[in-house]
Amino acid sequence: MSAHNRRRFLAGSALAAASAVPVLAGSASASNTGPTGSARRQLGGTIRTGADVLAAQRWQPFSGTRLGVFANPTAVLADLTHIVDDLVAADIRPVAAFGPEHGFRGTDQAGGSEGDYVDPRTQIPVYDAYQVTVDDLVRMYRKANLDTVVFDIAGVGARFYTYMWTMYLAMHAAAKTGARFVVLDRPNPVGGRADGPQLDPEFASFVGMKPIVQQPGMTHGELAKLFAAKFLPEEPGSPELSALDVIEVEGWRPDQLFADTGLPWVPPSPNMPSPETALSYPGTCLFEGTLLAEGRGTTRPFETIGAPGIDWRYAEALNELDLPGVRFREAYFVPTFGKFAEELCGGVQLHITEPAEFTAIPTAIAMIVTAKRLHPDIFGWRDDNMIDKLFGSARLRSQVDAGADTAEIVGSWQAELDTFRTEREPFLSY
Repeated sequence: MSAHNRRRFLAGSALAAASAVPVLAGSASASNTGPTGSARRQLGGTIRTGADVLAAQRWQPFSGTRLGVFANPTAVLADLTHIVDDLVAADIRPVAAFGPEHGFRGTDQAGGSEGDYVDPRTQIPVYDAYQVTVDDLVRMYRKANLDTVVFDIAGVGARFYTYMWTMYLAMHAAAKTGARFVVLDRPNPVGGRADGPQLDPEFASFVGMKPIVQQPGMTHGELAKLFAAKFLPEEPGSPELSALDVIEVEGWRPDQLFADTGLPWVPPSPNMPSPETALSYPGTCLFEGTLLAEGRGTTRPFETIGAPGIDWRYAEALNELDLPGVRFREAYFVPTFGKFAEELCGGVQLHITEPAEFTAIPTAIAMIVTAKRLHPDIFGWRDDNMIDKLFGSARLRSQVDAGADTAEIVGSWQAELDTFRTEREPFLSY
């Protein structure tokens, strides 16, 4: 479905639903009926997300507020009810919802969103919050007359995953309008280990706006505290949030990966189908900056890497490196979209054998260095230097082109990584 048709469908569904579904009154009073409460089937075992913590309170901390919610399909409770639907059922009706990249209902591909529309199910206005400015968000907040902004979108623990920067812009706009900002925290699916290079501010973009490392090892709630303390004061006018509340995850430890949580996996974007994909992504997303396919258009994106002309020798060379926690399988694939759409590609699929030992970013560096050595006629960089935005500087591109090996490249960021680990310490919650 094209973006035009998708938006027309959403708008058309909203018009049809307007006559079929009654608009609930905006009362902030709690109800003892509906799907929330102790009767909810708990799929997540002993771990409760921030959203589940407040849902158990019938969302009473939001009673009497004019509430705006940043959400997407990951904003679900333990029984998979979306939080906006649950808020409405609890008679605490948001006055606005905001959709990040891919949209509020998650219908669009990478680099796209759903536009503005009225949500068919709830009749709540949805604002497109992807690739907007802080001033754009300020206008949206004021149009909806918000006093409280809630952020509940799951990330995958990588700097270039855009949701954390949507959160930063949302926080900045809240500071400029005096709105309270609330993060409903969720586990970091790749755990609490920090790794990778720190972004050089000269290479800031929407896939990395502020100088943090490539895999910060922090939840969105922890990042929000860091952002409020370190980066918001550096903005023009030194805006401060009137209030920042992080509703923490109960029962989760940062040494737990998503597979350990017992929580249901909801793909946070169309090309993030599984927790295993998320483990690879902080490293293998770097292939977006190369001429090799990163697996979009296959059933295992970011785990399947290759290009026409690559064969079994790539897997053999990578397995000879004996990288921790991973094996490489010779793979052949035909992407349905993206790079080399409808072309036969050869390459590898990553199979993570020991998740606790696997390190996504050094693994990806070894894959890039090996591809350059084996296939200098195939390997290359996108001509828009997207690799520099993803890596956060021109360092990787220049080092690989100069023939640096994996150990030299990985060693080049250790000092800045150590500094970041120290700087993040006051903001860690788990």
